[in-house]
Amino acid sequence: MRTAIVTDSTAYITAEERARLNIHMIPLSVNISGQLFAEEVDITASEFYDKVRGAKEFPKTTQPPIGEFVALFDELAKDYDEIISIHLSSGISGTYQGAVQAGEMVEGINVYAFDSEISCAVQGFYVLRAAEMAKEGHSAKDILAALADMQQFIRAYFIVDDLAHLQRGGRLSSAAALIGGLLQVKPVLHFVDKVIVPFEKIRTRKKALKRAEELLAEDAKKYAAMDAVVIHGNCPAEAQEWLEQLAATYPNVNFKLSYFGPVIGTHLGEGSMGLGWTKK
Repeated sequence: MRTAIVTDSTAYITAEERARLNIHMIPLSVNISGQLFAEEVDITASEFYDKVRGAKEFPKTTQPPIGEFVALFDELAKDYDEIISIHLSSGISGTYQGAVQAGEMVEGINVYAFDSEISCAVQGFYVLRAAEMAKEGHSAKDILAALADMQQFIRAYFIVDDLAHLQRGGRLSSAAALIGGLLQVKPVLHFVDKVIVPFEKIRTRKKALKRAEELLAEDAKKYAAMDAVVIHGNCPAEAQEWLEQLAATYPNVNFKLSYFGPVIGTHLGEGSMGLGWTKK
């Protein structure tokens, strides 16, 4: 059985990794001042943050049209027996549901949509595992079982500079954003039941980053080896410095650097940081 792996742009998997592992990507888009850009295709992360600084309107994000999924699935049906389509949390985007609907519309191939219940490079952990297994010849059934097993070990925490972005985009309740704004806290956020909620309210950015590290340390003690990712919203120097400090402290963890691209950056804002990990 040949299994194709599809994901969306918010996994922020590099073009090199996609080519190496034969991962097919459908982009979400961001609307800046009336102009639509497909992320990872028409606009880079750094270009996005530059454009948004000068924009008068708050950017808007758009999920892929179902027709794009259908076209890709039809094309893949020529060479593959089944498709696994892995997407950002259905609690913050309709992309997963679009893949489900498109899968029901194509003929001659079985499509299995997988809700990562998260986003960014942590979503990418699922995609990379699936792609590696597909390359080894595993069936969709085996790959989906492995992804379901991974879910119990996936962790991710985010620190944002300004909660207004999440509130305006409808990805965080007004009450939670208001509390954060009034107290000038830097809340540590995470995904619960597919949506973004505060994990803890912390007074300073430095302490919030330290808290995320403490949570990583708890799992690093439990597991012999882990994969982890430091994610940044256009603050690569700070992220690289944090990564190097973490890598020196936790030798059993394999760290990599990633970023919040245009779509997720719209909701988190510039200066955001994230830390995610999973057991190897």
